[in-house]
Amino acid sequence: MNNMNLSDPEIEILLFGKWRFNTNWEKISIEFKDDMTYEQTRIQTFLLSKPSELMTGNKFTGVWHVNDRRLCLIVKTVPKSFFNLRLLILSKVDLADMIASIYSIFITENYEVIEIDKLKFIISNKNQIISGIKIK
Repeated sequence: MNNMNLSDPEIEILLFGKWRFNTNWEKISIEFKDDMTYEQTRIQTFLLSKPSELMTGNKFTGVWHVNDRRLCLIVKTVPKSFFNLRLLILSKVDLADMIASIYSIFITENYEVIEIDKLKFIISNKNQIISGIKIK
């Protein structure tokens, strides 16, 4: 189904809910909430990417929107990061969350929405096509 004529708000409405998709090196699940926040879990399947998963964790939260048929994800927190430390002096230092917030000011994940309906979507990021399915 080619639905290139959908507006950005119509695409956003179709995205609400939980989705699962796989790339060559990751298994990803993401829930788009109607308050324009999201929760994402990324499991690395490529062995050499596992160390980065240990540092950043596999959960990410942030805000999202669609602009000119582009899905934009802005990371705000990485709650399972190794760098969210607990120190005796301070109750908790969310160093990873601070870095993610600063990083998101300059870098936003952008995906071009190629096709979307109630059960599946296809997006592209640079030279990679990613296909996802809706889960309940």
